[in-house]
Amino acid sequence: MTDIGKKKATIYDLSMLSGASPSTVSAVLNGSWRKRRIKEATAQLIQKLANEHGYTANLQARGLRSSRSGLVGLLLPVHDNRYFSSMAQSFEAQVRSRGQCPLVVSACRDPEEERQVVETLISYSIDELFIAGATDPDGVHKVCEKAGLKHVNIDLPGTLAPSIISDNHEGARMLTQAIIERAQEDGPLSPDDLYLFGGRNDHASHERIRGFRDVKRALLGADPDVCIQPTGYSPAMTARAFEAFYEGHGKLPRAFFVNSSINLEGLMRFLALHPHETFADIIVGCYDYDPFGSFLPFPVFMIRQDSETMITKGFAILDADRRPPITHLVRPTLVPPRTALTGPLDALKDIE
Repeated sequence: MTDIGKKKATIYDLSMLSGASPSTVSAVLNGSWRKRRIKEATAQLIQKLANEHGYTANLQARGLRSSRSGLVGLLLPVHDNRYFSSMAQSFEAQVRSRGQCPLVVSACRDPEEERQVVETLISYSIDELFIAGATDPDGVHKVCEKAGLKHVNIDLPGTLAPSIISDNHEGARMLTQAIIERAQEDGPLSPDDLYLFGGRNDHASHERIRGFRDVKRALLGADPDVCIQPTGYSPAMTARAFEAFYEGHGKLPRAFFVNSSINLEGLMRFLALHPHETFADIIVGCYDYDPFGSFLPFPVFMIRQDSETMITKGFAILDADRRPPITHLVRPTLVPPRTALTGPLDALKDIE
């Protein structure tokens, strides 16, 4: 028996230990053993030996042989956001199910950082890239195109590569209608009683504001410009906007639409500094989903974006021969108050 205690095991070492051929060992380790009709008992033995002897695939060497590294990248704007963390979880699960290795990085909503991060990923010979919520998706596209890297936009669209995004206009329509109908259970709602806080100069915010205004005009008859309070994706700026409104009016609006969970955090910061009476009768809609938000002491309607479907569609586009730069819309889901949904983390095995 080969002494492999002082070095990493190779396919040939595992072949000698298991009594299987090197090609059989390779098929088990790359996940193609079922297609080759290799016995499950043989596959389990090889996998067990690989774990015991610290076998790891040499991805760089594999890339030299096949022109593919097995690495797939996801570029996020931020990590500390439930929507993007859920997207990353769905991405990692789907990449691994394809026998590849996921790489997830962020660029902090900085267009120059986005390009530099992508250049670094390209230096690692990644096979494909998902570009999520990029500030400058077309700038990232040019870096990818120059390197011949297959890529797709997620969450925010570009004009030069295919994009898969939430139907933000329809989601905002659903959320605004739910807010209005719930508020009207307590009496008539005037156009001045419904505000929108949050968002920035990006496609998603523009579409959400458009959907908000469409429904507000249809159901309430008007939509004063003052009722739109853009704050960017900043908890601190959102908290200041609520504080300024409160100081000017002596109360909060009866109902309001907040543009993301980041803006909802700003609302929480404001509420923490004020008595319960300040928010005893408000109705809130949040264009993001967080199960904790659903159980606040006032009604919170939420929009859950379907990141799993977006990732699935992204892979389908990357696998296609032709990838025209069109935008594909994915319908989100309205989540009523007092609702906790399952998510990507439910797929993880329990750790004892």
